[in-house]
Amino acid sequence: MNNTINEQPLVSIIMNCYNGETYLQESINSVLSQTYKNWELVFWNNKSQDKSAEIFKGYEDKRFKYFYANKHTTLYKARNLAIKESRGDFIAFLDTDDLWDENKLELQMCYFNNLEVGVVFSNCWIFKNNKKKKKLHSKKKLPSGKILDQLINNYNVGILTAVIRKTFYLKLIEKFDERFSIIGDSDLFMRLSKICLFEAVQKPLASYRSHDKNLSKLNKRKEIEESEIWLRENKLNLNEFQIKNLQKKVDNMKFVNYKIKGKYKDCISMLLNPKKNILNIKNLVLFFVPSILLKKLLWFS
Repeated sequence: MNNTINEQPLVSIIMNCYNGETYLQESINSVLSQTYKNWELVFWNNKSQDKSAEIFKGYEDKRFKYFYANKHTTLYKARNLAIKESRGDFIAFLDTDDLWDENKLELQMCYFNNLEVGVVFSNCWIFKNNKKKKKLHSKKKLPSGKILDQLINNYNVGILTAVIRKTFYLKLIEKFDERFSIIGDSDLFMRLSKICLFEAVQKPLASYRSHDKNLSKLNKRKEIEESEIWLRENKLNLNEFQIKNLQKKVDNMKFVNYKIKGKYKDCISMLLNPKKNILNIKNLVLFFVPSILLKKLLWFS
């Protein structure tokens, strides 16, 4: 077994933690259950004030690496700092509330035999806390190869599913963009897709836990603002169709956020604004759906 492990490339699993005690043991156990054994778990404690450190240190495994931040930082600053402490030629990510299937790394690492492949990702499940209700993240076939255009038109790379060849990550002048709080994942993978090939495992190999403390749920307005910044800064690299498609997605996010917040005047203003181009049957239906019901329908978003 040890000879087999030594022949496997080392994968550094980055686990950023800020008060993540609730589901931490489940996440760690899903790493320990991996059939691919040559990994290290880089645990970055971002000034947690709960029992996260105690839980992590309760495991006795030489592959576990514990780091405590000098000061609390944004998620993407923390990810960049954690990666600097990693030793592997490959990096993967698992947050403290998500899970991996036991054969995740084993099924992905064989794709890196092609040296031009820089990222391997997969489908995943999105589930509620009780795990009884789950949704497949992507019902469409995931793209592979040079996939920048596909990502712009339909972004579907979940960071919890991705493994990155570190040499390509290091080629980026800007690593995770620390200005962002929400869209830093998609920004990174879009830039990586310009310099390397992507491969996709079509089956779900990970599970994303949807709950009220997800950053993307708590900061929808921030996600919209960051998406507008990204679109504004990248317009010169996009064609007219891509710009319109991305702008429509941002406007739809705005519309749904206004609706859930009860800002009906803003919803009507958007519907009647010909430049926004969101007056369609779907949005009209959403406008008349009660906000409580709308939240239930969009629990996975």
